[in-house]
Amino acid sequence: MGESNRTFNNEASGSWSSFNVNSLSSASSGGSTSSCAIHRVDSETDCLDYEILWEDLIIGEQIGQGSCGTVYRALWYGSDVAVKVFSKQEYSDDVILFFKQEVSLMKRLRHPSILLFMGAVTSPQRLCIVTELLPRGSLFRLLQRNAARLDWRRRINMALDVALGMNYLHHCNPPIIHRDLKSSNLLVDKNWTVKVADFGLSRLKHETFLTTNNGKGTPQWMAPEVLRNEPSDEKSDVYSFGVILWELVTEKIPWENLNSMQVIGAVGFMDHRLEIPNDLDPQWASIIESCWHSEPERRPTFQELLERFKDLQRQHVHLQRSAAADKKQALAKLSVQD
Repeated sequence: MGESNRTFNNEASGSWSSFNVNSLSSASSGGSTSSCAIHRVDSETDCLDYEILWEDLIIGEQIGQGSCGTVYRALWYGSDVAVKVFSKQEYSDDVILFFKQEVSLMKRLRHPSILLFMGAVTSPQRLCIVTELLPRGSLFRLLQRNAARLDWRRRINMALDVALGMNYLHHCNPPIIHRDLKSSNLLVDKNWTVKVADFGLSRLKHETFLTTNNGKGTPQWMAPEVLRNEPSDEKSDVYSFGVILWELVTEKIPWENLNSMQVIGAVGFMDHRLEIPNDLDPQWASIIESCWHSEPERRPTFQELLERFKDLQRQHVHLQRSAAADKKQALAKLSVQD
């Protein structure tokens, strides 16, 4: 990384653990979400709003590796940031232009549950995305390593965070469909808030999830219609959200014992689904099942999912208060008996 490459310790190691840029697209399965917005953007002047010089970044340790590039912790004018460095050595003018157009759209997105985009490095030699750095890393990593720290209230809040972020993306004009929603693309901040990441730059990655050189495709989270390479819309993200809800309660890796082609066959062509635990809260189980409906149009919207999780949140608070009141009453009886 040259003279500015320094290594320093960081609790965020593992964040951006599954880096992927196959995501941003319009409500119809073809084309880019930013196609309408691009015409309103003079990319040569707009890039000044987000352009970051490579020389201004002090690159630290690697904290993520994926099929398209590497993610590093870095310092930018003294602030901790995450830098995603795309792996190709040189880029054509067309690719750089599209990159600038896409990041100009990302720069305009603002929501508490969306990872904050801070800027980009754009040159024929190097394309990078600079974002805020979230210290707890990915939700996938948390569930595999620190699940004991996630009580039921926190898990409900995490599901609500993801639904809020996705509802925002789907209500953009035109809608932004993630297409690669999974637990490793959800990052967690110091306050346990979950933020949606990796929802841009679809054309920078030419390979599909079936043809990536390193086999790091993630059909385990993909909707059946996507696995069959059929037209898809916002409801494909809803299916993926259902898999994340399953992870939140089971703390397992989806389809862990199947390879990618077996998952495609099982889910895409045999209509199989992950097994929902029998002892799971019936409401949570019902939400997962609704997200996994074979007919995309019958799956709920994220707006509808928000309402259902807000109900769950209210019920959980009520149960906690009732339990606390019962405990207080029992202690009072004991003290009277003494």
